[in-house]
Amino acid sequence: MKITMNRHRNVLTVALEGRLDTLTTPELEERLEPALEDIDKLVFDFAELRYISSAGLRVLLMAMQVMEEQGEMVVKNVGSEIMEIFEVTGFIDNLNIE
Repeated sequence: MKITMNRHRNVLTVALEGRLDTLTTPELEERLEPALEDIDKLVFDFAELRYISSAGLRVLLMAMQVMEEQGEMVVKNVGSEIMEIFEVTGFIDNLNIE
């Protein structure tokens, strides 16, 4: 998986490419946790994300909890396969999806 993080002022955009699963979530967690300090808005760009497992959903949940205290979190460019996973798991009801 490829992770690209861009910070502009207090907005952090995290673009993910490939698969977010049990093998790749540790790297995302390691990079994301310190990057969330002093962030008002977190944007996940899933344009190139092909798969997300329960481990990946757990990272989204953690980020959502942090951002509820600090500002907002948005998920954009969600493909149909990922959207189906969000629907089946109920994440669609809790995520701000653009």
